[in-house]
Amino acid sequence: MSHIAFIGLGHMGAPMALNLLKAGHELSVFDLVPDAVKTLTDAGASAAESAQAAVKGVDAVVTMLPASKHVESLYLGEAGLLQHIAAGTLVMECSTIAAASARKVAEAAAAKGVRMIDAPVSGGTGGAVAGTLTFIVGGTVADLDAATPYLEKMGKNIFHAGEAGAGQVAKICNNMLLGILMAGTSEALALGAANGLDPKVLSDIIAKSSGRNWATELYNPWPGVMDNAPASKGYEGGFGVDLMLKDLGLAAESALGTRSATPLGELARNLYSIHSNQGHGALDFSSILNLYKK
Repeated sequence: MSHIAFIGLGHMGAPMALNLLKAGHELSVFDLVPDAVKTLTDAGASAAESAQAAVKGVDAVVTMLPASKHVESLYLGEAGLLQHIAAGTLVMECSTIAAASARKVAEAAAAKGVRMIDAPVSGGTGGAVAGTLTFIVGGTVADLDAATPYLEKMGKNIFHAGEAGAGQVAKICNNMLLGILMAGTSEALALGAANGLDPKVLSDIIAKSSGRNWATELYNPWPGVMDNAPASKGYEGGFGVDLMLKDLGLAAESALGTRSATPLGELARNLYSIHSNQGHGALDFSSILNLYKK
């Protein structure tokens, strides 16, 4: 078993780290939130005084952070982790960030002799807890092969999208589509309810019809339709509105850089921006339904 540093113990990071512990790995963990660290130390991990201390003498590093600026700040600069991670160490950067940021950090890592892949995840908090996440990887085949035994303890599906940054591009495309799907599903369910339909009955119909999609079948936005969905828990936990808004912003940035047309992605970004500005940024992204409900 390996000694792993795990940095970033939020809604996704904490259950991922717990699955590595359950697999028998030794973990040194760090997060800015003490309660998040306690959850892991109660399960057998060791708390590090800092991110820099966490990576000392480890075999591998996993980071799960909110945005590009956090990743660049953590790894780069005089106090950055790349000054403290030993050459040859494997780094799995699992945050969803701009592809340009992933490439920038990967290039700096390579210059230090540190092996790095970008490995953003899909599957939500439920997938993180169950260990069924999908990892979308950018990096070399050799580094992916080295990372696979770790990723398999946290996820069920592993895809190699291409070289450094490619995992981020694929993840951004996926999440743009997810934002569009959730907004469209919410719109359809709200329309049906306004016309007297039971949202659960309508969801069941859609699930067996041409409108079927992940949102209706596994993450229904209407409260009470699915007991385990965030919608039935006051939209708590899950994947936050502001995180979805960040990812839709990354998609818009990528589209501008490549002169790509993403009109539905832009519409979804605007809808989530309105929803966030109304004070709902910390709720699960399926709460976009409330923009449509009467």
